Amino acid sequence: MPSVQSTTAHTHKTAILAIILVSYVMIVLDISVVLTGLPKIHHELGFTDAGLAWVQSAYTLTFGGFLLLGARAGDILGRRRMFVVGMTIFTVASVAIGASQSSAWMLSWRAVQGLGSAILAPTTLALLQTTFDEGEERVRAVSLYSAAAGVSATVGLVVGGLLADWLSWRVGFLINLPIGIAMVIAARVCIHETHKRPGAFDLPGAVASTLGMGAFVYGFIRSAQAGWDPLTVATLFAALLLLGAFVLIERQARQPILPLRLFADIERSGAYGARVLYISAMVGFFFFTTLYLQQVAGLRPALAGLAFVPATMLHVPVAIVVPRLIRRFGRNTILIVGMLTGIVAMGWLSQTGVGSNYWTAVALPMVLIGISQGLTLSPLTSSGVARVDHADAGAASGAVNVAHQIGSSVGLGVLIAIAAIGSSDLTGADLTAYRVSHAFEAGTVMLVATLVISILTIVPAARRQAQSQEAAPTESAA
Repeated sequence: MPSVQSTTAHTHKTAILAIILVSYVMIVLDISVVLTGLPKIHHELGFTDAGLAWVQSAYTLTFGGFLLLGARAGDILGRRRMFVVGMTIFTVASVAIGASQSSAWMLSWRAVQGLGSAILAPTTLALLQTTFDEGEERVRAVSLYSAAAGVSATVGLVVGGLLADWLSWRVGFLINLPIGIAMVIAARVCIHETHKRPGAFDLPGAVASTLGMGAFVYGFIRSAQAGWDPLTVATLFAALLLLGAFVLIERQARQPILPLRLFADIERSGAYGARVLYISAMVGFFFFTTLYLQQVAGLRPALAGLAFVPATMLHVPVAIVVPRLIRRFGRNTILIVGMLTGIVAMGWLSQTGVGSNYWTAVALPMVLIGISQGLTLSPLTSSGVARVDHADAGAASGAVNVAHQIGSSVGLGVLIAIAAIGSSDLTGADLTAYRVSHAFEAGTVMLVATLVISILTIVPAARRQAQSQEAAPTESAA
């Protein structure tokens, strides 16, 4: 019979996991809920065609740029405190966005919302690492965390389309007010403050990483809109210089925001690289499928959102059973099967064009996309934080989130730029269909590269770890 103490500890961990999952769902949901509402936002706030892209980009720039600083703040100032700060900023910005009366107002607050997410996202993952012990307990928690991310991205598209058609796109942001208040109260009641590490912020590293990430994202987004003109090339060159300076700063800093020792483990390094490419392809799937459904298939926002339901049909059940599948078949097998499924799905989607049947050309590969995400994201997250000391939990979670954000922002910019190649003579639905098909072809290549990286880095490292764990009981028995 379980003791009262163990039951209380289990209840406490369940409450913390619920707070982590709801908070992360809020972040991911807001990234995707705006996509299917973009036509209404375009009309109501008077955005130009080019300016509309910044509804996402303003958020992405600050989210990606401040992630490492947000992760470091949790290590130094305490993770519960930074969770409350991040959630408060995110909630206030959400309400301000929902009340927007101009494009400038909305973009300004989207940037502030990105700052809140940059504090909140690494803090939630760091709390997960420090709350749940490495092994089966953490595998289950990470599986639910990854499932929440994948499902929220798709559900956001469905909800965004329904709200834009039936109520208002503003509701998707205003609903964050009661949820945000509840999460702040729950955090103060259920989460104990973590041990604060003495030290100072690595401000030079923070500035270099923020400006470098921002310039990198801006350069690729601009290339899709203005081409490879001198300003675009100069921006990307400056980004490379800033990121190079960031690496040098981190090598010399006493308390770096991104300890380079995180990359000494080949499994973690491989997981970061694989995550960038995998997320690039998946974000491209959501973005370009939304364009296809509305501009080629001619669906209204509500129907376009509902058309994403096949992508969620098996995602949730697959993600939930991933811990059991890993115990039975091993993490390597599940990871590889997930990536192969994604490659098949993305290659299938690349054949979509004008007049394609929704059920055979879009819905069926969507089901495979959901399965792929359910199988792949949890093992990638586990590998990204494998064998990390509690002292580096914030930095490691920041690295995972930075890899995710690079894929979400830079990866999407790369796909948009590739999709535009050779399309200058096309117009209307033919133009959109051409770009969508080419983007999915590029996404397929990204997933193949993800598989190669995983086979070369994650698989052998995970195999060695499993063998050492099996050998340990034998040695101790001897």
